Amino acid sequence: MLLDLRTIYFIVAVSCFVLGILQLAAYATGRFERWPLWWGLSNLLVGVGSFLVALRNLVPYSVSVDGGNIVTIAGYMLMFFAVRVFAGRALDQRYFWLVILLVSVPVALIVSDPSAVSARLLYVSVICCLCDLAVAREAIGIARREKLYSAGLLVGLYVCTAMIFAARSVLAATGEIGGPDPFGGSVAHSWMAVSAVAFIMLRSMAMVLMAAERSRNQLTELAHHDPLTGALNRGGLAQRLPALGSQPVSLLIIDIDHFKQLNDRHGHAAGDDILRLFASVSRGIMSSHDLLARQGGDEFLAVLKNISREEAVAIAEHIRLAFAAAVMQRPDLAVFPTLSIGVATRGESGGDFEQLVKKADEALYRSKREGRNRVEAFGENQQAA
Repeated sequence: MLLDLRTIYFIVAVSCFVLGILQLAAYATGRFERWPLWWGLSNLLVGVGSFLVALRNLVPYSVSVDGGNIVTIAGYMLMFFAVRVFAGRALDQRYFWLVILLVSVPVALIVSDPSAVSARLLYVSVICCLCDLAVAREAIGIARREKLYSAGLLVGLYVCTAMIFAARSVLAATGEIGGPDPFGGSVAHSWMAVSAVAFIMLRSMAMVLMAAERSRNQLTELAHHDPLTGALNRGGLAQRLPALGSQPVSLLIIDIDHFKQLNDRHGHAAGDDILRLFASVSRGIMSSHDLLARQGGDEFLAVLKNISREEAVAIAEHIRLAFAAAVMQRPDLAVFPTLSIGVATRGESGGDFEQLVKKADEALYRSKREGRNRVEAFGENQQAA
């Protein structure tokens, strides 16, 4: 079945106009980042370009063909810019618009001959194919960095449209499309244009899904982390404990000594600074796979994976000394907090995590009884109270 290409171009234009207006309206609410602005503008430009191309033979050639293709190219490149903004990797706008200008020049100067329809289709299709591949590559980076599963959908959609533009390029290069009447004669060209309507809708939906998934992930992170120190809270630690299974772990229970006196003498702002300092020092020493959680006002838990008791004690001692050195860099303090740390280890045989907490807690209290500012480990022959 042969579909009317002019009508399809009008449908594409209307679809892009509607999506562009909706995305700009969403941005105008102030509830979104800047990517809907650029995504909406890209859809409007593609819509204008498709509308102008559909007016071929009804308006001057330079307006419908040259203008339509140049605006379409600008719209496609703005899609790439929008995805870069979504990823937090926006390009310098001055250089970006310069690239759009340079890429558009051949449309007006090299292939502006009315008889060079195939050459123009080939050039525009190659540019759009490269833009789609660039967007797919950027979406892969987003999926890897942010663990957004919906980014995989965007990758798939843009790879599909890149393949369609590649096929369109081949057809144009072989003369299968782009004859004297660009709106007739090719069933393949008609169906490629029809698919554009579906992909335009789906790509916009994929971007919305990515934004929703990112917001959900951010809310989950906020719910599971202490806002002051960035460490896990009780709920965040509980959510991650099942993933430990029965693997060997060492647990540090860390208490900041003299914290109440510090707050009484210097105020809660100074106490908050010390809590942030401790979290920063600890994260700098612990492995990226280990867990740091704030259990209370001045008490923290550190879960160290796959290390022996001796290694755990060494890490605890490293944290204690590094924190003491960092505190000494604060000459404004009259009260110098220190760390008391209790260490307990669960071997390969596994065991109840709550029992491990009791052992580390007992070691912590022994550290307190022995004068504070020290590391104590729960011995293999000891029994938890």
